Amino acid sequence: MSEGTAVETRVDCHVKVLDESVVERAIAAGLDVIVYAPHFTRLPEIRRRANRFSSEDLLVVPAREVFTGSWRDRKHVLAIGLEEPVPDFIPLEAAMAEFERQGAAVLAPHPEFATVSLTEADLRQYRDAIDAVEIFNPKHLPSHNRRARELADLFELPPFTSSYAHLTSTVGVAYTAFEAEIGSEADLVSALVDGVPRRVAHQTGRQRWRTTASELAHLCYENTWEKVDRLFLSGTEPTHPNHIAYDGRFDDVSVY
Repeated sequence: MSEGTAVETRVDCHVKVLDESVVERAIAAGLDVIVYAPHFTRLPEIRRRANRFSSEDLLVVPAREVFTGSWRDRKHVLAIGLEEPVPDFIPLEAAMAEFERQGAAVLAPHPEFATVSLTEADLRQYRDAIDAVEIFNPKHLPSHNRRARELADLFELPPFTSSYAHLTSTVGVAYTAFEAEIGSEADLVSALVDGVPRRVAHQTGRQRWRTTASELAHLCYENTWEKVDRLFLSGTEPTHPNHIAYDGRFDDVSVY
């Protein structure tokens, strides 16, 4: 956490990977906080891993990027500060209602990117419930980032950025620097909900394009073999709304 005329906390607001090498890279990049939100992993497990890798040098905050809707109409929403698990594959309106009930901070990652993101219409509908819009993502091309910034400006929503790291090498290439001291999950939720002033920073030049190429290659893998394995070979996903872990709470809204 930087010291001087003003407090600044550097947060990588969304990473998918977490181990010792991720922690080392985050600290080397000057980060104070990373938000850990892996795909298809239940909140208790995310929280256990986040606690395991948190230290005085780096706070790891657990979060869920919930896949709302069906496979054909997925809309990803990032929720920070959840107390109870929320499954994937429930309608967007059901997920947003659950986030509100739990008092979570709600972020819109990679808006209008591919077919897995909140649209302009979604942002308009849930403007009062969304706390920040991602305006830079390493997977984006420049046109995607320009559009994301336009959407944040259009709805006057605070910006954020993240590495969206699916690869260790991507951690820390983009971060959000909040003008506040953030030493806990609750502090981060408050900073987001209260709209604390912040700046976004990210890699530029050749290294930025190498990162983009690597992450896009991983995206192709995610949507080919890994997807086949998940759908047909691995059985019921831990975040499936009909999974026994949810005690039937979401059976009536499952759209899987």
